Amino acid sequence: MGKLDGKTAIVTGAGRGIGRSIALKLAAEGANVVVNDLDAEPATAVVKEITGAGGKAVACPGSVSEADFAESFVGTATQNFGGLDIIINNAGYTWDSVIQKMTDEQWDAILDVHLKAPFRILRAAQPVISKAVKAEQEAGLVVHRKVVNISSIAGVYGNAGQANYSSAKAGIVGMTKTLAKEWGRYKVNVNAVAFGFIETRLTAASADGDATIDIEGRQIKVGVNPQLLAAAKAMIPLGRPGTTEEAAGSVVMLTYPEADYVSGQLIVTGGGFEG
Repeated sequence: MGKLDGKTAIVTGAGRGIGRSIALKLAAEGANVVVNDLDAEPATAVVKEITGAGGKAVACPGSVSEADFAESFVGTATQNFGGLDIIINNAGYTWDSVIQKMTDEQWDAILDVHLKAPFRILRAAQPVISKAVKAEQEAGLVVHRKVVNISSIAGVYGNAGQANYSSAKAGIVGMTKTLAKEWGRYKVNVNAVAFGFIETRLTAASADGDATIDIEGRQIKVGVNPQLLAAAKAMIPLGRPGTTEEAAGSVVMLTYPEADYVSGQLIVTGGGFEG
């Protein structure tokens, strides 16, 4: 038996990288998983991985920044699995500039994906959770549900060139602490994990600086200069970046029954690095 047998989880940005590892780890512990990604192909691929291993999962592709996404996402969980127990707000990317060069579009896009989208998802989930809790109370049951929001060490310590991203990631910590207070009466544990340097496609070495990914029609630069990459690695006390599996582990452990009395907390997953 897994630690999460019978639970239903929704995970944004779960088609690649850390989100994929989170989805796979949740499924391995027995959870039903709704897999979101901006693109349908990677989301479907993760669903196939999970179902191929004997788990249960469905895809819900689409942009978390769309106004009607949250209701669709939560609805996919309730329609396919009959409930909602775990929410992981993971989706995101960076679009960097020093503040004098940062446009309103850059600011709004990053705040939308990292802060407004989690807000909308949690708002959409509240009626579902409240209804379930009332039924459980009438039946004499106590059920803990879990929310894990993803922050960053940039949101804790700041990072040059990332006023938008750092502000959003600091904001998600405030939202986490507030929801822990609001939703304690529902027995919902709300925590956040701030990632340090995790090896993903966004942090891979890029010597020419021309590597990009397409985000809703925008070509967003990704990758890190190899010299800066080496310097960053040297500053990590554990001596290396984290893997996506390690990042996922720090998230999923907060969904286990062992974390039923942990709420309103921020865990930094950064190998000991403090900005």
